[in-house]
Amino acid sequence: MARSTRSVDWGFPRWRGYGSGREATQVRLCDRHGCAEPGNCPAPKSPNSPERWYFCQVHAGEYNRGWNYFEGLTAEEAAAREAEENRDTSGYTESRHNSWAGPGDGSRSRDEMRALDLFELEPDADFEAVRVAWRKMAKANHPDVRPGDKDAAARFQAIQAAYDVLRVAEENRQWRPE
Repeated sequence: MARSTRSVDWGFPRWRGYGSGREATQVRLCDRHGCAEPGNCPAPKSPNSPERWYFCQVHAGEYNRGWNYFEGLTAEEAAAREAEENRDTSGYTESRHNSWAGPGDGSRSRDEMRALDLFELEPDADFEAVRVAWRKMAKANHPDVRPGDKDAAARFQAIQAAYDVLRVAEENRQWRPE
């Protein structure tokens, strides 16, 4: 007896999903030992390596919680790598005028948080509190008040840099459209 060559999914509506074939599909299993779930989530085996693990969603989350991109680097090397990567990806950062959040809710940058730590202020401190803390610390460490004290001069420069970071951030927040 001759085999039928006629297909059942001709015409409209198509009875199978588009892109689905009759052949068996290959499913990659999770690379975690003993897991039989499909491994759809790629994860790097090491920094800057093209090799990947493939985990299920549960094990990918477990892997990501323990992942340290800067593992094995000193603090200076990690800061240099972060600065280099931020410099290269500057075109992909979100524009500041499109950001919608206010202070204290995760919208402050790492530099702003360091500046607030220097002034010993909370993350949601307003700019008036920053100005008061800056004036107090600048008066105490000014080179005219403490001539010849190199430590005070270094602290004064750090205070000025921190204030400049917070001042620029505040100006950008004020110019943001509501």
